[in-house]
Amino acid sequence: MARQIVECIPNFSEGRDQKVIDAILDSIRAVKGVRVLDHHADSDHNRTVITCLGDPQAVEEAAFRAIKTASDLIDMDQHQGEHPRIGATDVVPFVPIQDMTVKECVDMAERLGERVARELDIPVYLYEDAARKPERTNLENIRKGQYEGLKDAIKNDPDRAPDFGPSELGKAGATVIGARAPLIAFNVYLNTDDVSVAKNIARTVRFSSGGLRFVKAMGVLVDGLAQVSMNLTNFNKTAIPQVMELIRREAQRYGVQVRHSELVGLIPQKALVDSAVWYLQLDQFEDNQILENKLEVNHDEDRFAFLDELASAEPTPGGGSAAAFAAASAAALVAMVARVTVGKKKYAGVEKEMQDILVRAEAFRITLTDAIALDAQAFDAVMAAYKLPKETEAEKANRASAIETAMETAARVPLDTCENALQVLRMACTVAEKGNINAITDAATGASLAVAAITSAGANVRVNIQSLDDANKIRDKFGEQLAAIEHETRTYHNMIREILASRADIRLL
Repeated sequence: MARQIVECIPNFSEGRDQKVIDAILDSIRAVKGVRVLDHHADSDHNRTVITCLGDPQAVEEAAFRAIKTASDLIDMDQHQGEHPRIGATDVVPFVPIQDMTVKECVDMAERLGERVARELDIPVYLYEDAARKPERTNLENIRKGQYEGLKDAIKNDPDRAPDFGPSELGKAGATVIGARAPLIAFNVYLNTDDVSVAKNIARTVRFSSGGLRFVKAMGVLVDGLAQVSMNLTNFNKTAIPQVMELIRREAQRYGVQVRHSELVGLIPQKALVDSAVWYLQLDQFEDNQILENKLEVNHDEDRFAFLDELASAEPTPGGGSAAAFAAASAAALVAMVARVTVGKKKYAGVEKEMQDILVRAEAFRITLTDAIALDAQAFDAVMAAYKLPKETEAEKANRASAIETAMETAARVPLDTCENALQVLRMACTVAEKGNINAITDAATGASLAVAAITSAGANVRVNIQSLDDANKIRDKFGEQLAAIEHETRTYHNMIREILASRADIRLL
């Protein structure tokens, strides 16, 4: 089963204060399972756009934390900028990337909107595919009057009441949350400072005033240049070259030219390829003519590169890396069982618990995957320490100290693998007991892999602490920690046997 991946592109009303921007970024990065792919800050717009993606539950949590951070640090009563906005966190769209549907993104938007309103007391509007009213599908309708105009309208106009939260704005303003298909934020700069030209061109280009379908546009002044600022909502139906050439033609009517263009955030590769094909008139072009695509086709041949390395005559990677690989596989199976449980009516009573396990299992999967390389690096450091010179007394002392430090790390890494694998084993027992019965053997496999990881990583811990100095308290400490982990492992191993026998009449060896 493919891993679910969702993209989130929150827009914040701050593009000048780097400390605020960094705090928002840190709040997102603090959530395991979420990657920040890009962020773009514009001082004229006074706006920052962040692109992040990951597991749906983790991304949803990261979005909430970012909204909370922005509400604490951004005062909309003091905010000024070129870009329309109604809140500190102005808009939060969710975009399906892999094994996700727009409907699932709508569900995320609704959950997040309700939580933001309940815990942060911020009015929330739902838009695009999550909109509950037809007129709120378009973001510009919700932003009508901007923050200043909404302060009065939200209190007195029933049509402007939020979908969640109070009908009153605090200093954080309101937030718009929704779900949509991938969007391209594309800006074209003109070689003039006459913003009226950009506004006229935007009026010609945008669909709402009779222009191109799937194009939203406005004219603004940025860095002393007139800019046509656009969102392209479906590049497959209205291609970038079509938009660009219309702008170029309209600019000539006003005696100006396109100076340059820019992307805000990320763009699908296909959109760039389509643009290149159009401009170069490559009528017979095929995607497999792209070198990187050819390399990707051959990627399957490299799927077992780790196993090839493991089987080689080289000392690394070795047993510790294999243990981490087994533990990461166990975490992946726990995540899979949780995924096939979430959303099923039969298991509604454990929905929240399974969602929490899913987030944690994905975080452990990433940590344990990283441990595969860490273990090899730790042993490489040990071998490097043993190769240090030992001719003089000073060299001998330096070598002995380096060996002691390297051996301690070489013991600590597999010990961490044991501890993390134990956490995975606990979750495997839970999903075996409460999760989708159709995936119970996957839970059993995850539990068995976790036990195997602890057994093998534990062996590496024991052999490495034997090389530590008797006076090193770490030696005894690591030994005690490992003994406690192994004791608890036996308890959970017995537990998984009982669960499988009682729930599915499965007997483990």
